Amino acid sequence: MKKEFTITVYGENQIGLLNRIAIIFVRRKINIDSMNTSPSEIVGIHRFTILIDETEEVVRKVCRQIEKQVDVLKVYFNTEENIVWQEMALYKVSTEQIAEKAKVERLLREFGARVVAITKDFTIFETTGHREETDKLVKVLEPYGLTEFVRSARIAIMKSSRGFHEKLKEFEQRAPGEELIENEYLNQRQGVFSM
Repeated sequence: MKKEFTITVYGENQIGLLNRIAIIFVRRKINIDSMNTSPSEIVGIHRFTILIDETEEVVRKVCRQIEKQVDVLKVYFNTEENIVWQEMALYKVSTEQIAEKAKVERLLREFGARVVAITKDFTIFETTGHREETDKLVKVLEPYGLTEFVRSARIAIMKSSRGFHEKLKEFEQRAPGEELIENEYLNQRQGVFSM
């Protein structure tokens, strides 16, 4: 049965890695709902956060393929219960239509939105939250002249994680000849690996 999975990839900041990761999804005809890439807590290591709607079996196979990439250090996948996640959204509204509306101000406070730009022609609001929350604000602002809306990709942190830098320290401190377990997340029943 398909459900939402958030895949987290730690990799070196190398040209072409994003393309190679994306090709893995294209070959399997898997639609990426959102993808974010950013620096991680380790200098030179980037974190890719990929959201897909797929079966656990397919997600496991995709993660194995991604982890085979030369510049990839580790891949994890999680369901929503095992992560804390947010998305950011921007809303562009006609300044003229909202200028005298006290109700809009109350709604924006209710949704935790803030003004990031005001001009004579338009006002831009920003908020963060889950997709359902940012979508609700779209519906609320439509009657007030919503002209543009954009949402960022998901960013997520694993609840049970001690941080990838700790995992690297463990790897560097292992005794010579000690067996290195690759793909240890694959042994977990729910596909969640505690760092």
